Amino acid sequence: MKLNICVDIDGTITDAYHWLEMANEYFKTNVKPCEVTVYYVHEVLKVTRQDYLRFYEMYGEEMHFNAILREQAKEVLCKLNKFHNLYYVTAREEKMKNVTNKWFSMNGLPNSQIYLLGSHYKVEKAKELNCDIFIEDRYENAIQLAQAGFKVLLMDCYYNRKPLISGITRVYNWSDIEKIIGEYTENTI
Repeated sequence: MKLNICVDIDGTITDAYHWLEMANEYFKTNVKPCEVTVYYVHEVLKVTRQDYLRFYEMYGEEMHFNAILREQAKEVLCKLNKFHNLYYVTAREEKMKNVTNKWFSMNGLPNSQIYLLGSHYKVEKAKELNCDIFIEDRYENAIQLAQAGFKVLLMDCYYNRKPLISGITRVYNWSDIEKIIGEYTENTI
């Protein structure tokens, strides 16, 4: 069975904390990954949202370009791409399109459609793409998607360790994702 799989980028394909070194240097902080227990970076760094947005405006492209792949992300995405339809669905803004495309190419990731929504709300795009499984790291997105009837694989991060609802499965790495999608495919034939 060929599935439509939607995949978030930041924190899901990329290491969830790759931005931390640059942010610590800029804001003169010393936040460690285990201290990133909320999704909103400005709260973690204890700076105003405006200060963080100013930092992101200056260094966002550089951060995205230098993002580190999660272990096995490339290998699993390449395998999944052979048998399923992959769609990358991200909250990144359209202005990050060029750097996102360069990063995907540089890392040899499957060449699939990338949707830069400029918003964390992904339910409508998931509906439009007839999504069977959505791979995500943001807890609030996972809840919205599951409540809308989508099966969600939530990539474990310090900032999303909250109670899960029906439709969400916590995964710890890309091997877990490959295994669960394989089982799902076998069970729905």
